[in-house]
Amino acid sequence: MSYAWLYPKSLHRDAFNSKRGLVVQGFWYNVTDDNTATKISLMGTPAKTLDHLNKVVVGFLNGGRIKGYAYDFSALKESFSLLPQEDPLKGQGIKVEMKDLKAVFFVWDFSGNPEYDESLCADSPMHGRKIEVTFIDGEKIVGRTEGYSPQRLGFFLFPADPKSNNIRIFVVTKNTRQVRLV
Repeated sequence: MSYAWLYPKSLHRDAFNSKRGLVVQGFWYNVTDDNTATKISLMGTPAKTLDHLNKVVVGFLNGGRIKGYAYDFSALKESFSLLPQEDPLKGQGIKVEMKDLKAVFFVWDFSGNPEYDESLCADSPMHGRKIEVTFIDGEKIVGRTEGYSPQRLGFFLFPADPKSNNIRIFVVTKNTRQVRLV
């Protein structure tokens, strides 16, 4: 198959071209000789079972929270795909931008225990440095980390309370009020 490229001289800021196709805002377009384009999602191979997906609660700066399954999450990327809580293997994902988040909470289950008062004591025997994070909205979390650097996009925090519904929390560094190693 040969490719014909029909695109403006200056591409959109989220677009780039390669020898195999044109990528625009997370989609790959194969353009054939007859100038037809086929849209292909860059989400890779979709997960076939829920075992390949992480349950998350996404905490936005505006106070909103969305529950779903993280797909293609990376601590090094500016965005990831969030699949719906209901029927994630068939649903369409939404693009979540890290700049809009305070944290991504990787959880054991979506319901959690709203009546449980999580301990902020980080004295349990765990690896990593003790850390206390205060978000812009005043929420405070305590745990341990092995990778905090103020220059990075974010870091993982492991909750201090072993009974927490949170397995780990990805904190977006620039959207915190204070990060304190204790």
